[in-house]
Amino acid sequence: MPAKPILKPLDQQAIVITGATSGIGLATARRAARAGACVFLIARGESDLKALVEELQQEGARVAYAVADVADHDALAEAADKCRRLFGGFDTWVNNAGTSIYGPIRETTLEDQHRLFETNYWGTVNGSLVAAEYLRSQPGGGTIVNVGSVLGDVPVPVQGVYSASKHAVKGFTNAFRMELMRENAPVAVSLVKPAAVDTPYPKHARNLTGYAVQNPQPVYATHVVADTVLWCATHAVREITVGGGGRVISSFYALLPGLAEPIFARFAPVAMRDRGSAYEPYDDGLYDPTDDGLDEEVHYPMVRQFSALAEVRKHPGITAGSVAVVAVAALATLLLTQRTGPRRYEEIRDRIDPRGWIDAEALRHRFDDISRGLTERAEEVADRAGDLGDDARHQAKKLLKRGQRAVSEKQRRKYARDARRYADEAGRSARRYADDAGRYAKDHAREGGALLAVATIAAAIGAAALESRQPDSRVRRITGL
Repeated sequence: MPAKPILKPLDQQAIVITGATSGIGLATARRAARAGACVFLIARGESDLKALVEELQQEGARVAYAVADVADHDALAEAADKCRRLFGGFDTWVNNAGTSIYGPIRETTLEDQHRLFETNYWGTVNGSLVAAEYLRSQPGGGTIVNVGSVLGDVPVPVQGVYSASKHAVKGFTNAFRMELMRENAPVAVSLVKPAAVDTPYPKHARNLTGYAVQNPQPVYATHVVADTVLWCATHAVREITVGGGGRVISSFYALLPGLAEPIFARFAPVAMRDRGSAYEPYDDGLYDPTDDGLDEEVHYPMVRQFSALAEVRKHPGITAGSVAVVAVAALATLLLTQRTGPRRYEEIRDRIDPRGWIDAEALRHRFDDISRGLTERAEEVADRAGDLGDDARHQAKKLLKRGQRAVSEKQRRKYARDARRYADEAGRSARRYADDAGRYAKDHAREGGALLAVATIAAAIGAAALESRQPDSRVRRITGL
């Protein structure tokens, strides 16, 4: 079993945050300081770091900083040493530093792509290795929180390079977590995947599109992500998505990639275009730190202050209990509002009982009717045939006597013709009676066969239902019920 870290309350922790002077990192630093944690800030811009340290120290927080580029492993290691000297170590390391490029992949230079990966991917790798080296040997261990993105689950055009880097971050985070488990290291590794967030992220990104860009709605406030990051610092959470909109998109892509990709190819660039602003390229932060002050948010017209998806992930027990209570209440309401009240279940059970599907008594009466009808029809045909035979014999005798009394040859031929004509008529009548009897018997045989089939099926179902109630039922063993 992997060793479990002992995660302290925030007011007893020392937290290291990279990319701490803007967006999510800035919001996390401010909220951690207000919670009583010792905060160690890492960023490239020293002027912004100094301003932030002064701001937080004025509020009574214990804060320190180090100027470092996360792409430089040695610089991060020196920053970690400084944190240990000042605070005696750290309990949580947040890899938040990142940048982006807007534009087609084939129009983005390889140099720019390498640089983006140095910050987003290698910055996460460097920070995780430095943090794990210390935390694995610290009593009680600690937590590494990597800030990824929902674009690590679903790629989109225009931000293809950024999406690729976040896919790499996700793969590294999951693999690194498993390796620490194998080593039985007391280190929790969490991946936080924000959706669109109200940060200066588009302004700090390199823009090759030729038009102003923005984060598509729904957009979430930075403090929503910061609260989730700090939750991971005190709870061993494997992975958590902030923003239901991002989760819907990533789930859609995972389930129906063949349908999602043409839609994203057509509409994603349109959704990211800011038609209300002019294209004014800023000095991006791809290679050098930005010097535009401490911007936590850029104030989109509509910003969501709460992520229900993140809260559900934070409190799975409460969520499951609430859902169970609602389900029980709904079921109770359904049963008690029926006319039959609590007997509703018994009524439903009786309705689906196979023994009630066929009226056996009515079926038996129908068989008796068919049998009686066939018997009466046969007797009727027999009576008609008997009458026809008697009449034929009587007429034959009468014609025979007339023929014997006839004097002339002409009269004898006339009686012979009458006898043949009567015989033909008697034959046709007999054939007609026989055809009627055959059709009647055939029709009722079909009906009897259908009824017999229904009765057989009903008997089989009823037998299976009765047998399934036995303790050693073969039906239940076969079906697995």
